[in-house]
Amino acid sequence: MEDVTAILEGASRGDPSSAEQLLPLVYAELRRLAARRLAHERPGQTLQPTALVHEAYLRLVDVERAQRWNGRGHFFAAAAEAMRRILVERARRKRRLKHGGSARRVDLDGVEVPADLRSDDLLALDDALTQLAAEDPAKARLVTLRYFAGLTLDDAAELLGVSRATAHRHWAYARAWLYARVRGDDGG
Repeated sequence: MEDVTAILEGASRGDPSSAEQLLPLVYAELRRLAARRLAHERPGQTLQPTALVHEAYLRLVDVERAQRWNGRGHFFAAAAEAMRRILVERARRKRRLKHGGSARRVDLDGVEVPADLRSDDLLALDDALTQLAAEDPAKARLVTLRYFAGLTLDDAAELLGVSRATAHRHWAYARAWLYARVRGDDGG
């Protein structure tokens, strides 16, 4: 993994050859994370894991806006955040009247399926996650890694540099906190 760290440093300096070398090293893991995240989307999702990885990767290594990463963990946290933003942007776009707005999709069998149910859930989660990030950034990063990158709790704890016990406590708190916000119960 030293290769990845050295290449990340080169990419953060805006070196285009470093960006080209980075993709083959991280592609399989990014694609696995994207596939795991998209598996939770509603049926009929048109965004494929490969497209999500490519779009996130372009945001991460865009040489016009060079970014600095403090190693592999920081890079994958940034990738998870990029995937989150892409999915939220798509959900917002789908809610616009131009893209169907609140229209309902009719299944071929005549069964009505709400086209924007998951979009609303994702937008509500994003709003709540933004509030959590303002209150407790560490817990919000944990949720981003778990939910949007699909990491296990142990893997997320390792990337964040916290113990398993701390990660479990933060995860339990963040889930309850987010559930209350998404439900509309601000707790006082």
